[in-house]
This record gives sequence, C-alpha cells and structure tokens, in this order.
Amino acid sequence: MSARIVQQVLYLEVAARLRAMIQSGELTSGAWIDEIRLTKELGISRTPLREALKVLVNEGLMRLEPRRGCFVNELSARDLDDIFPLMAMLEGRCAYEAARKASDQDLKRLEPLHRQLRAHAAAGDADQYYATNALIHEAVQALADNHWLSDLIDNLRQVLSLSRHKSLTLPGRVHESCAEHLAIFAALKARAPEDAEALTRKHLMRQLAALHALSGQAALASGATSAAHSKTQELES
Repeated sequence: MSARIVQQVLYLEVAARLRAMIQSGELTSGAWIDEIRLTKELGISRTPLREALKVLVNEGLMRLEPRRGCFVNELSARDLDDIFPLMAMLEGRCAYEAARKASDQDLKRLEPLHRQLRAHAAAGDADQYYATNALIHEAVQALADNHWLSDLIDNLRQVLSLSRHKSLTLPGRVHESCAEHLAIFAALKARAPEDAEALTRKHLMRQLAALHALSGQAALASGATSAAHSKTQELES
C-alpha cells in the first residue's frame, strides 16, 4: 500500500513566505517583526508564525532578543568578510563544473539572460539587474549539477539576501558587474573551467569590496554630518 501524501506543514509555508519578504526587501534588515500584523496579513494564527520564526532564527535570517521580540538579522562587516570568501570559493567551483558539464544547448539558453543583463545595466535599472543577475547565478549553479555544492550555496545565499543588492548602489558597480558576468559567460562558452572559476571568484570578491566602499562612504558622511551639527551648536552658543 502506498504511503499517503502529507500536506506541507503550515509553518514551513510561512517560513518560505517570510524568506521571500526578506529577499524582496518587504522585511528590511533590522526590522522588528510585528507578529499581530503578520498574522492578520497572512491569515494565520500565532503558533505557525512563531514556529516559522524559529526556523529563520536557526538559518541566521532572524534573531530573537529577550523581552523585545524577533528582528530581521543584520550582517556585520565581519559577517560579510567571513561569508563572501566562502561564496566565492563555492560559486567558483560551480562555474568550473558548469564549464565542464554544460552542453551547447545549455549555454545557448543562457544567452537571453545575458542580453537582459546588458539591457538593465545600460538602463541603470538596479532592481531588474539584480533579479536577472540572480537568475544567472542560479542557472550556472544548476549546470554544475552537484547537489552537495548547491545545498551549501543555497544556505549561504539565503543569509546574503539580508544585504540584498546593496553593492549595486555603488556608482559604476552595475556596469562593472555586467562586464564580469560577460567574461564568465565567455569562459563557460570557451570550455575554460579554470578561467570560469577564477573570474567567478573575482566577481564575488568585487561585490564584497563594493560593500566595504559603501560602508566607508556612509561612515564619512555620518562623520561630516556630526561635525557640521557640532559646529552649528558652537555657533548658536
């Protein structure tokens, strides 16, 4: 007798919905989770929501603070420095294996995505560029056809969704990123696994460098604002 099909547990569906809300920016880094609002919005009780929150806390997407509630996690500079080299290594290996395993038809199916990527870069549309960029990364991952590697990347990619596409806000970064992707694609089509791996690693580390540059700019701007405020107070006194 065949085993009965069991409907997916509700809290897992809720967890998937919350992940999507984080990735879309609907739930931003550092945001407090308003459980009452979410239960009404999702049409669920508090129990599946709280079970879902526990799942996301274990995944590193959220944090639980005693007597304060649950918050969307925030990645520190240390977190980024720890995660990006791992992602560079893993996604580099994906590109290596994709260059060895992908058929001509597989690579031909990537052409439209790269055309879209160029178009979004030319238009300066960071949101659409980010979405297409993500599809390309996922496509190369699929072509690598290594489920062990894919599972590791998926777990880290979920955590990195907390930073979303902030690196693309650095002036010129969208165009640099596009050029990097085109170089990786050329290496895949040339069946050059070592080149594809090296270029992909460089691409991921350039993202990290862009995030650091943005952090530095923010710190300078904050310092300048504080200095101006102090000067104004001195003049008023």
